[in-house]
Amino acid sequence: MPRPKKCRRVCGLPACREFAPRGAGCMGDPVTMGLDEYEVIRLIDLEGMQQEQAAVQMGVARTTVQSIYFAARRKMADALVNGRALRIDGGDVEVCEKRAQCGRRGCCGHHGCTKQKPEG
Repeated sequence: MPRPKKCRRVCGLPACREFAPRGAGCMGDPVTMGLDEYEVIRLIDLEGMQQEQAAVQMGVARTTVQSIYFAARRKMADALVNGRALRIDGGDVEVCEKRAQCGRRGCCGHHGCTKQKPEG
């Protein structure tokens, strides 16, 4: 029996949750990226964190961050190469309500995050 999935901590929801190519190149159903995958991309690629730092911030193991990162990059590549829309939604995450008080380098570390089920 598999272990229950651990809730992942994210420091905010994306401002835009759907991206699509312009023109007549869209093919097939949209690719759906989870909020945890979005957060890993944000932390590693945008904020420049190492996987270990991202793992601490999200409250998961480094190996979990590594597998989330791999899946997220594959989904982004699929959307870009195949002209598919990219939708960001879903996952078992905790969203930090204190995001406005966080610095540019991520979550304030406030442990009063509330568990939220994403839309959809």
